[in-house]
Amino acid sequence: MKVRLSKDPMNVIITGVGGQGNVLASRVLAGMLVNSGYYVTIGETFGMSQRGGSVMSHLRISQKSIRSPQMPQGGADIIIALEPVEALRVLTKYGNPDVAVLSNSRVVYPIGVITGELNYPSLTEIQDILQKTTAKNWLIDATGEAVKLGNPVLSNIIMVGALSATGLLPIDRRSFEKEIARNMTADKRPINLLAFDTGAGLI
Repeated sequence: MKVRLSKDPMNVIITGVGGQGNVLASRVLAGMLVNSGYYVTIGETFGMSQRGGSVMSHLRISQKSIRSPQMPQGGADIIIALEPVEALRVLTKYGNPDVAVLSNSRVVYPIGVITGELNYPSLTEIQDILQKTTAKNWLIDATGEAVKLGNPVLSNIIMVGALSATGLLPIDRRSFEKEIARNMTADKRPINLLAFDTGAGLI
């Protein structure tokens, strides 16, 4: 049985860095929800995404009406992060005590860290921050699982599968199957279904 929205609208942010498939994840998720009868508006921001900069999509989900694509500061209900420090970055602006965060644990170091100009927190430090600043959080190695499937970019679909298993949104495997049947060629569907199931199994 699918869950219903716990509030209306539900404000979801999908964040990551360029090349992680953030935009595809947001569009697949939006399509799943639209297919289930919800209104979804998407707003996207790109910060030098082609060079590994931040990418962020705002999804506002409603059963009643179309909403402005930009959500208010402090207004996120769910944050899905394809990179862990991006979760923290988004939390500083859009977080609140009731937010739920689902994050990939695989780090993508920015150039400033690689050159030694900046420090990057450890995963333990990131987990501590998430525990203190969120109502619920999950940290999963989506990239590691995607590499096992033969393509690290599948981490975005693994994250969508994991999100379905949290019960935070009214999405399930059937709605994912319907969405990829509309938007992916037949040869790509089996591996994406496997990625979705892999993600669901991580929760």
